[in-house]
Amino acid sequence: METVQPFSIAGEEIAPGTMRDLAFPITTMATGNTSSLGVRVLHGARPGPAIFVSAAIHGDEIVGTAVVQRLAQTLDPQALAGTVLLVPVANIFGFMTHSRYLPDRRDLNRSFPGSAGGSLAGQLAHIFYREIVGRCELGIDIHTAAIHRYNLPQIRIASGNKRLVELAMAFGAPVIIESPLRDGSLRDLAQKKGVDMLLMEAGEALRFDRLSIETGVSGVNRVLAHLGMIEADDGLTEVGIPARANKSSWVRAPRGGVTHRVRKSGDPVRKGDVLARVTGLFGDDPLELVSPIDGIIIGHATLPVVHQGDALFHIAAIPNPERVGARIDTITDAILASEPEGSAERLLDEDEVV
Repeated sequence: METVQPFSIAGEEIAPGTMRDLAFPITTMATGNTSSLGVRVLHGARPGPAIFVSAAIHGDEIVGTAVVQRLAQTLDPQALAGTVLLVPVANIFGFMTHSRYLPDRRDLNRSFPGSAGGSLAGQLAHIFYREIVGRCELGIDIHTAAIHRYNLPQIRIASGNKRLVELAMAFGAPVIIESPLRDGSLRDLAQKKGVDMLLMEAGEALRFDRLSIETGVSGVNRVLAHLGMIEADDGLTEVGIPARANKSSWVRAPRGGVTHRVRKSGDPVRKGDVLARVTGLFGDDPLELVSPIDGIIIGHATLPVVHQGDALFHIAAIPNPERVGARIDTITDAILASEPEGSAERLLDEDEVV
């Protein structure tokens, strides 16, 4: 049997079958206190891959923090093959101030690879890559929609990577999106350095919801089981067909007023289906919003008060939306059944509407 070596990180050696909490100093704040990046390292008693699970790279996107907390309480390094690095809050500054951004108004997820002598965002990005991403072969990064918006649980992956498609299937989220990589993003840097990434989008900023948290926890555990890191059934003998897309469309308010939704995230829609009605303040002059495409609603605005042009629904283009969720015998069949039609297009995300 292969001997498991200690896991080296931050100048420390973590013995097989043990865990340790570490704090990486980032910078000195205005108060003179040192800020740090907290990481829990679970180093398995058996050999296996190293992966990380991170949350709150945008400080107000906190669903992933709850997911990481649950994993931290349930994963046992004695029963683990390989190493798991848990990061409950990547952007501690935004987390404390309930903000997406850092105090320097930079977006951490547009600041990679960063630099040791750069801006606050650059320093944090540099440490996060050097100490976390660079030690792993797979990462799962958890996000939510922006404030007053909700995202159906979904996995976003780089296109053209068969291993990521398989891992996304194993995760078991209702939707798989093949989305472009943004310059300066964690996913972009990871791909350039040969680290595979699953990005989970689920829920709403500054809120916990049971569906998002449970989907995240069960999804990470399914991936660990699929990789042989934990002894559990990965559930792939009966795989539900996910919605899988590489293009999407936003539907915007045709007028200012009050929105009355007819559809919600997760609903299949056909072109022309009514999504909502927007009325005046007295409920007068309702205007209908209709779906411009066949697909699945993967996100919607939660605030009923809208201005003309506000993005209210995000729809992933799916040619046969009614088939989503049907049971199928094998993961291979599920991959083939959910293959997106046509060539990939630029898929819109929250940054382009908020």
